[in-house]
Amino acid sequence: MSNDFVLHAEGRNDIGKGASRRLRRLEARIPGIVYGGNAEPQMITLELREMVKALESESFYSQILTLEIDGKAEKAVLRDLQRHPSKGTPLHADFMRVDSAHKITMSIPLHILNEEKCVGVKQQGGLLYQNASEVEVSCLPQDLPQFLEVDVAALELDQVIHLSDLKLPENVELVALIQGEGHDLPVVSVQAPRGGAGDEDEDDTPDEESSES
Repeated sequence: MSNDFVLHAEGRNDIGKGASRRLRRLEARIPGIVYGGNAEPQMITLELREMVKALESESFYSQILTLEIDGKAEKAVLRDLQRHPSKGTPLHADFMRVDSAHKITMSIPLHILNEEKCVGVKQQGGLLYQNASEVEVSCLPQDLPQFLEVDVAALELDQVIHLSDLKLPENVELVALIQGEGHDLPVVSVQAPRGGAGDEDEDDTPDEESSES
């Protein structure tokens, strides 16, 4: 788990759409809310520039971060983010408090390793298909991994790596697998290219027969 992300926030009482617009336009800040735990939800504001910089990191979306609200530090995770529909700049952020005694559920990214060495692609002429780019895990905050690695070096043609094949850190569970074997979905596979030369030859055969008759 990474604790490198620190966001400086301020509490706010001025709420509503008009107040939020003034906040963004005049103060270069965005509104947000922190909820969960044993405390009441708290309205906050964050510096837009600091938020934009943090969002550039993939792990920010799935890691425990520190919110310093009026000088008081709280551990939290990003739960929701609203962006401007055309500019993509953040407009509002929702954070959920976490503590070391309670499990959390988070989506974390999958990192594909050794794609350039994949046997099914390099030696057998297949194509690599990634069926999932992230997975949902359940664990205590201190056990939350930044990502999971999927090594495809030995993956051969027509083989599939499922969720149950992933190597998990200790004390980390996949939410889908908790729901049962029927949720053991494919993550990555190697398949033969579609519409190859052999398929084209078969498609031409009926036309030749019909022209002779």
